[in-house]
Amino acid sequence: MKRYIIAFLLGIGIVSWSSCKKDLPVDEDGLLITDRAECYVSNFDLLGTDFQTVRTKNPVIDTVACTISVQVFYGTDLKNLWPQFTLVTDAKLDPKITGKTDFSDLANPRQYTVISGNRQVRKTYKVLISVQQ
Repeated sequence: MKRYIIAFLLGIGIVSWSSCKKDLPVDEDGLLITDRAECYVSNFDLLGTDFQTVRTKNPVIDTVACTISVQVFYGTDLKNLWPQFTLVTDAKLDPKITGKTDFSDLANPRQYTVISGNRQVRKTYKVLISVQQ
């Protein structure tokens, strides 16, 4: 009788564990992979060392040419800027923003790739910075 009770409890445990486990697809970063194929930047900002914006006006985001044009104040330390991207739902950015970024080489703009929620569409955006006169 004892064996049947143990087997019964073990069976209930296995069934309840497997029924609660959901195999949702996740990527290498642990982010949920969805069906969304949209892939674009909807807003962009640059923050200085004091975490205040250094933009003189709103950025111009061209989702067809995949460029982000932004003008910063004269005297801005371009070696210590923190880019802030707003992406479409479920998209992710590569490379990840992990800290301050050097944008001082204006001839070679920084590039960031936006990856769609289904991880199948990729668009590389160039961040074009100009300094206010």
